[in-house]
Amino acid sequence: MWTDEIVEEIHRIREEYAKSFNYDLDAILADLRKKEAASGREVVNVLRKPSLTSRWSGQARELDDGIKDANRRST
Repeated sequence: MWTDEIVEEIHRIREEYAKSFNYDLDAILADLRKKEAASGREVVNVLRKPSLTSRWSGQARELDDGIKDANRRST
């Protein structure tokens, strides 16, 4: 069977990382959050996206308001 050296290396690194925290997910998460904070990069929360329905209904309202404003200005 063919094996990918890069994938094998990633699996090895991941195993070593998890083992260094005794496979404790809370400790791993705390370490990742610490590294995230130290990176200085902007953290974007993708979990709070509005639903598709609210996005479309909101957009429709904005478009309707824009049309009403344009009509008021033209009269």
